[in-house]
Amino acid sequence: MPVPQFPPGFLWGASASAFQTEGAVDTDGKGPSGWDAFAARPGRIKDGTDTTRATGFHARYREDVALLAGLGADAFRFSISWPRVVPGGSGAVNADGLDFYDRLVDELCAHGITPAPTLYHWDTPLPLEEAGGWLDRDTAYRFAEYAGIVAERLADRVPMWITINEPAEVTLLGYALGEHAPGRTLLFDALPAAHHQLLAHGLAVRALRAAGADNIGAAFSHAPVWTAGDSDEDRFGAELYDTLTNWLFADPVLTGRYPDDGLAALMPGPVTDDLKVISTPLDWYGVNYYNPTLVGAPRPEALETFSGFTMPAELPFGIREIEGYEKTGFGWPVVPEGLTEILTLLHRRYGDRLPPLHITENGCALEEPLADDRRIAYLESHLTALRAAMDAGVDVRGYFTWSLTDNVEWTEGASQRFGLVHIDYETLTRTPKASYAWYRELIRAQKSQIRAGERAYAQPSE
Repeated sequence: MPVPQFPPGFLWGASASAFQTEGAVDTDGKGPSGWDAFAARPGRIKDGTDTTRATGFHARYREDVALLAGLGADAFRFSISWPRVVPGGSGAVNADGLDFYDRLVDELCAHGITPAPTLYHWDTPLPLEEAGGWLDRDTAYRFAEYAGIVAERLADRVPMWITINEPAEVTLLGYALGEHAPGRTLLFDALPAAHHQLLAHGLAVRALRAAGADNIGAAFSHAPVWTAGDSDEDRFGAELYDTLTNWLFADPVLTGRYPDDGLAALMPGPVTDDLKVISTPLDWYGVNYYNPTLVGAPRPEALETFSGFTMPAELPFGIREIEGYEKTGFGWPVVPEGLTEILTLLHRRYGDRLPPLHITENGCALEEPLADDRRIAYLESHLTALRAAMDAGVDVRGYFTWSLTDNVEWTEGASQRFGLVHIDYETLTRTPKASYAWYRELIRAQKSQIRAGERAYAQPSE
């Protein structure tokens, strides 16, 4: 299907993260992260991938920037490794770590590509994690200090900032279910991790602006939650899951309130005062979208999963498989209309309080190494769905596909390939896939049509 035309100034980009690509975990003074320690535990990385090597981006960033330039990408969303810059999480700054990101930003700028760094993409410095991580309020203040340090160095060349990525997944998978770092299984006692990440975000926005940074947003995962049945228990389970994964984070940031007074009462610290910080106005709001979730009452006799992870039976909701749709390598259903649905829902829920949006992640894991026609179809359908949301009045300013290259997909290792560019994990050779060529031609065609329209508009009428 042809992708509809997007407006002038629409930002076309690709994404990556530090832990998933950089490697070089003990190079140039980098300290260990909670994810480094978690991945070193036997069996945590399911296919045994060496996460200390990843895709070698730290050594080969110029090659990857050249690939971005070959795409014609406007922007690159990457993440800065907190323990590469501040190895202890607080205290001494690692000059070599800052220098690496300084070189990366210069390389992007030299190719006319907007650097869009994410300050936190899950790699908490290990000393902070061992002291409690996001369960400890102090971590939020240490994060704000780190944000200011990075901005002091890079704000003169970085025109777009992202504070945190997907705090819902950190809370749920890392602290509630134990499937991701740090591997805690606290269930609802993980809620302080949500609050402290939100506080860290708000404090970081203020620290960035104090250091001269502007155009600040954050990247939140959002997806429609569909109710699996008609019982009161099904509706309760779906509503609770919707609250925990969508509104627990968006409401405080955009409205200064938690979506439920009962949840607010479970949060630590001076919550009312914290919410004033958390709701510090943003310049834009990032949405990561992959697929809807079908949720109902828990079914102890059935295997309940979240993104392939087993859900404890004591939770008051259960995840069902969505039937009737093509599945990705992760088993996620391909539902492009879900993107239209969640964007229009955000627009209705928040109205004027919703700043302009960017799609900060969207993509699919597929096994096809090079001739990845299914990825092309996925991207086509989701961009068409995105344009439909914009036509319905949603203000979306940019799209970042996940991801530029194949990468270490957290506990899945190298088995799930999201990239436009294939990585040979033995040699780290980069080979563009068919989707890379397709995305390059899409960007070229979009910009060409805009230029043609501008030329036609500029012609004097006869």
